[in-house]
Amino acid sequence: MTEIRPLVVSIPEPRTLDLILRPGDLLELRAKYRVVEGAGASSAAVLEANLPEARYIIGQPPLNREQLERAGKLMAVFNVETNLLDNMDYSYCFAHGIHVLTTGRVFAQPVAEIGLGMALALERNICCADRAFRAGKELWGGEGNGEARLMQGAEIGFIGFGDLGRALHRLLAGFRPRIRVSDPWLPPSLLTEMGVEPATLETVLSKSDVIFVVASVTSDNGGFLGAAEFASMRRGSSFVLLSRAGVVDFDALMAAVRNGHIRAASDVYPQEPLPLDHPVRSLGNFILSAHRAGALDVAFKQMGRMVLDDMNLLDRGLPPLACKRAERETVGRMRSKPVTRN
Repeated sequence: MTEIRPLVVSIPEPRTLDLILRPGDLLELRAKYRVVEGAGASSAAVLEANLPEARYIIGQPPLNREQLERAGKLMAVFNVETNLLDNMDYSYCFAHGIHVLTTGRVFAQPVAEIGLGMALALERNICCADRAFRAGKELWGGEGNGEARLMQGAEIGFIGFGDLGRALHRLLAGFRPRIRVSDPWLPPSLLTEMGVEPATLETVLSKSDVIFVVASVTSDNGGFLGAAEFASMRRGSSFVLLSRAGVVDFDALMAAVRNGHIRAASDVYPQEPLPLDHPVRSLGNFILSAHRAGALDVAFKQMGRMVLDDMNLLDRGLPPLACKRAERETVGRMRSKPVTRN
């Protein structure tokens, strides 16, 4: 008798299987599993028709308790959008051994690299100097370095220290900086073990030449970096926003840059795409990146490999290790907006 392959339901919007899987990996997926795909208006119907037989779901479509009760063979939901969404009954999943997994770790390295580039550009005034040169207003030699600083030996602060913060920490090692970290979800002993100094938010803000914001938006920290926090930063320090704009009062950030107290760079914004008349576009000491820091093909393809690796482990009765698991204590507190484009 021919063995019936396990069923995979693929609803990875806004991703696609072609985006997240190399050709060889896509062949592997289709060889090992029966794959049914849904997109757009067809997603709900595809999911409903195949829930009872599905072993894995690629994507994180809405799943209420009644649906999960009918998904008797479901072993894992693979979120490839990377923000764990508030659209499913996590308590049921935890109680019944259904893994909810995210591939967000793939973005840590590419975002860290662009974050380092932003910090260097701010500290050495690279972007403003380029614009001045093109306008015929360049300052030569030392005259062009009035506010320039070395990253070597700098005092650097991190707000948050998850996968992205740790990737940045590795990149910064060659500069031999002093790094302080504020992260209420990590114990001081763990931070010390990783080679950084645990610190209060107040200390990170007031003692840093460069601050990297790599914290996720949670139910506890929406807009917690506001006018008072920016005012407490060292004059002329650099603020690099890489995670989510929801942790920042963006108007207060723009005001702090506009009045010359700090300089800033950001890859994320309160509204995306950003309106053409948004005032941040006119700020000279503000480096702008269109939420592109992590969107590299190599990262997308790594997602698919991680999913296949964890499917292989689960098929053999082993726990998933490539992707990050949703945690029962924190998943209900995540508040990041889902992405709508790749």
